[in-house]
Amino acid sequence: MKILIVRVSSLGDVVHNMPMAADIRRHFPGAQIDWVVEEAYTSLVRLNPHIRTIIPIALRRWRKTLFSAATRAEISTFRSALRAEQYDLVFDTQGLMKTSVVMRMARLAPGGKRVGLANATEGSGYEPISRIFHDQSIKVGLHTHAVTRARLVAAGALGYTLDDEADFALQAPPQQRFAWMPEQPYAVFFHGTARAAKQWPQAEWIRLGQALSARGLPVLLPWGSKKEQQAAQALAAGIPGAQVLPALPLMEAVSLVQQARLVVGLDTGLTHIAAAYCKPTIELYCDSPRWKTEGNWSSNIINLGDTGAAPGGEEVLGAVERLLA
Repeated sequence: MKILIVRVSSLGDVVHNMPMAADIRRHFPGAQIDWVVEEAYTSLVRLNPHIRTIIPIALRRWRKTLFSAATRAEISTFRSALRAEQYDLVFDTQGLMKTSVVMRMARLAPGGKRVGLANATEGSGYEPISRIFHDQSIKVGLHTHAVTRARLVAAGALGYTLDDEADFALQAPPQQRFAWMPEQPYAVFFHGTARAAKQWPQAEWIRLGQALSARGLPVLLPWGSKKEQQAAQALAAGIPGAQVLPALPLMEAVSLVQQARLVVGLDTGLTHIAAAYCKPTIELYCDSPRWKTEGNWSSNIINLGDTGAAPGGEEVLGAVERLLA
C-alpha cells in the first residue's frame, strides 16, 4: 500500500502529524509512506524512519515570485515529483485550500482515494472548501488534540482504532559537538514567540534562569529574529552564565533540544519537538488553549497555564524541581 501525507507546515504542526505515520506502519507494516512538506522542514521529517520519500514544496517562497520563470520551473519540477507515484491513499491533514489542491494533484492508483478532515476543530485554520477534493471526509470532535486529529483521519480511512500512545518515532540527529554547546548539562529557554500575548514575563524568565544557574545548570538562549535576539540578550544580562546562541539552522536547533537536560518553552515548534523526544520539558501556555497541543504522552512533560492564564513563577519552579529530582 502506497500512502501520501500532505502536511506542509508549520513546524509544530508537522511534528504533531508524525504519530500518524507510526500508527499506519503499526497496523500495515508493509505500507510505503511519502510526505509533502515545506522545504524548510524536510530535514526534520527525514528523522522519521517511517517515511520513505520526502517531496519538498516551497509555497512560502513561491508566493513571493509566483510569475517568475524560475518559480514556474520549480513548480513544474515539484508537480512531476508529486505525480511520479500512484497512491492508494492521499491524506490532507491540514484542511486548507492550498493543501487540498496539492492533494488533488497527486495521482491515485486504481481504487485509491483522497481523505481529509470533514470539519474544523476550535481555533483551527480549517477551510471547508477543501472538502471538494475529498473522496472521504473524516469528522473529528471540536476539542480534538492536534496529534489525535491527524491520527483519527488515518484510523478512519484505514479502519483501525487508536489503542496506543502517540509514537513520534523521531530519531536523534547525527551526534555532533557544536562550538556553542557546553561540555556540562544545560537548560534551554524557548522564550520567543511572534505574538506578544503568548510571552511569559521577562522577570520570570530571569528568576527561573537564576535558580537553574544556582543548581549549576547553564541556560542557553536561542532566537529566531532580531527582536528575539535582543530579548535573549536582555535575559542573559540577568542570568549568571547564560549564553545567547548564534542563529541556528533547524538541525542544530534539534540537536540543541535533543541533548538538553531541561527545556522550558512557550507554545512554539521547538518546544513541541522537545516534547516529541520526551525530553524533560515544561510547556508554558500564556495565551493559547492548552488542550490543543499539550504534551500529554509522557511524564517527562509538564504543561502549565492556559488561554489568558499564564503560569506563575513558583508553579514553574516547582515543575523544574519535579523534573530534575
